Amino acid sequence: MGKRVAEIHIKRVYDAPDASDGTRVLVDRLWPRGLRKEKAAVTHWLKEVAPSAELRTWFGHDPARYAEFARRYRAELAHNTDAVARLAALRKQGPLTLLYAAHDQEHNHALVLGAYLRDRLKGGSA
Repeated sequence: MGKRVAEIHIKRVYDAPDASDGTRVLVDRLWPRGLRKEKAAVTHWLKEVAPSAELRTWFGHDPARYAEFARRYRAELAHNTDAVARLAALRKQGPLTLLYAAHDQEHNHALVLGAYLRDRLKGGSA
């Protein structure tokens, strides 16, 4: 039987921490507005894995642009090997929770990042 790789969870940084979260990584470029560091319970802040400022501005949290945003962000991630490798290493240690601040829980970069990591680790290339 193969070694089971730990799970990846996606959660708003404003939601209460849970014991099942494991390593909690904030994947936003900016610190969440109005949130104290103690309350966030962030293990790591990996701002370099967030979408570029240009891509984030272009997307503007517009659900109609989400598919194209996801495609462009995956392209950025493919060139961001160091940050992706750090997340992959954390995931292999145990449960990993990607934290984001956006209001939209269905159209955000953390979902794209989580899917990207799952795909990369499934293929063994991260």
